Formats: sequence, C-alpha cells, structure tokens
Amino acid sequence: MILYFTGIGNSLYAAKQLDNELISIPQAVRQGRLDFSADTIGIVTPVYGHEVPPMVREFMHKASFHTRYFYMILTYGNRHAGAAELAKRLCDECGISVNYINVLLMADNWLPAFDMNEQKRLNKKVDEHIELIRDDIVIRLNRIAPVTSADRAAHREYLSRIEQMPPDIFQHFIKVTDACIGCGVCEKVCPSDSIRVADGKAQHIPGNWQTCLACVHACPRKALGLAIPEVNPNARYRNEHISLTEIIQANGRGAE
Repeated sequence: MILYFTGIGNSLYAAKQLDNELISIPQAVRQGRLDFSADTIGIVTPVYGHEVPPMVREFMHKASFHTRYFYMILTYGNRHAGAAELAKRLCDECGISVNYINVLLMADNWLPAFDMNEQKRLNKKVDEHIELIRDDIVIRLNRIAPVTSADRAAHREYLSRIEQMPPDIFQHFIKVTDACIGCGVCEKVCPSDSIRVADGKAQHIPGNWQTCLACVHACPRKALGLAIPEVNPNARYRNEHISLTEIIQANGRGAE
C-alpha cells in the first residue's frame, strides 16, 4: 500500500512503479480515512522547502499505520537539503516507526527558479533510481538516506531566508490573469480546495495552499501564474507518464 501526494504527477509516477495499491492522501483526508493496515505501507510525496507539504504532515500526525514495514520516498528537483533526516524527525513526532526513507531526484516544478522546458530535457535517471528503491523495499532494507553537514547548512540557509519574509507569503503567490476562461481545470487539480471558479473566473483562496503549483501547471491557457517573476512564464510541466485525468482523480473534490 502506498499513500501519495502529487501536484504535477512526479510522486504519482514513482508510486505507480512501487506498488499497485495506491491511495491519494488528499482524498483520504476528505473521506476522513485515517486508519491503514497492510504488510507494507509507504508514503510517496514531494518535498517543498525540503519538507513534506503541510497536508501530508498533518495527515501523518492524525493517521494510524498498522504494518511490518513503513517507508517514505521523497521526490525533489534540485537539492534535498537533508529531507530524509527531516522526514525521520517527523515520523518520530508522529510516533511512526519508520524502516526506510529515501530521496528521488525528478523534475523541479518551482517556476521562479527553473525553466520547465529545460527540466524536461534533463536526464535525471529517474527510472534507474526507482528500480534501486524498489529493490531496497523488496528486501525490506532498513535505511535512512544519509545527510551531510552541507545538506543541513543548505536547509538552515533556506530557513533563514524564510524567516525574513512575511509568515503568509506563500499564501499570496498565485495570480489569475484575464486569459482565464473559467474552465475549472485549476479547481479540479487542487488538493486543498485553494482554487474556486466564481463568476466565470478562477479565484485563489489563501490559507491552505500547499505550494504544489498544480493549478498553475495544469491551466490550459497559462492564465494562472505567480506574483513573482518566473524563469519562463510560457513553459509548464506535468510528468509525461501521468495524465491530467489521473491528477484530477488524485486531487479533485468529488473525484473520490
């Protein structure tokens, strides 16, 4: 069994390669489903700012996992900055006995820093890394991915920058342009109901945004963007192996 969170399809793709029983965390949250039993349970999720999204963190604090082998796979795009160690700390906080945590380098969807066209061209050897992870899980390896002092320093540097910003800055990153036709795709892919279409136009609802950028990347007219400059405003990304329908099924209200 794998519980997963996905915005652009990367973590869903990884999850599909590791198990056949997949459960969307946003849908589990909507259903109030918090008790899980299986011989092996994994969580596959991206990390934003080197840590799991707020929804995943809250879910892990509330849920109960009955299993002989618990693991986490953390997808990231540029540097993980000790994400495995931070996830281990989260598991300890939640009272979860974790056997295995690994990181998986994939395309980075953070538009202020990366050109999505360039990310699509990069060969990050994703499938090779997934195969190694799958082999580890099959033999039930007990291992937490190693973290260096440089990783920890990178995370501390990130936190110091964040501390200088307004506490709710990430809740006001989304902007909707006049190109919006109210098609509703953004609303359907949002895992946290942070986008609503009203009066024929998408509206961002601050407060629970997960910073996944699912809405921005999925908009067919590129009518959603960021309030800060993007490297390439004309480029968007979704994992090539994952359909828009799959992301809607994972995240959309009413798609349970």
